[in-house]
Amino acid sequence: MRNWLARTMAGRYGADNLNKFLCGAALAALVISMFVKGIAAAVFWLLAVASLIWSYVRMFSRRIDARQKENLRYMHYKYEAASRLRAVRQRWSQRREYRFFKCPRCGITARVPRGKGKIRITCPRCGHEFEKRS
Repeated sequence: MRNWLARTMAGRYGADNLNKFLCGAALAALVISMFVKGIAAAVFWLLAVASLIWSYVRMFSRRIDARQKENLRYMHYKYEAASRLRAVRQRWSQRREYRFFKCPRCGITARVPRGKGKIRITCPRCGHEFEKRS
């Protein structure tokens, strides 16, 4: 059986992070479909089945370069979301000592100490100066 599986998967893409995410999303959609009623249950069930089918299509695909590009795109979006969440957590933990302001010109967030009154803030990226109350 092991040799048959090895021969079957030879030259095929296999599992990666995007496939793991698709399988997890399918499981979550199936669980949700058990607890909702009506058309919503059918929609979640269809999403779960479609996710599983796409996961298996990717796994058995011979177009390795296309699957690697899809996985790379997924990993990029995952990294972006994780870094945004990390930034929100850091700001939340520092909210008592610092205030955070967005630069009106470039939109980057600047951190300034609390309780200094009205101060002039220089943007670290573009050098624009603006006044805010800390």
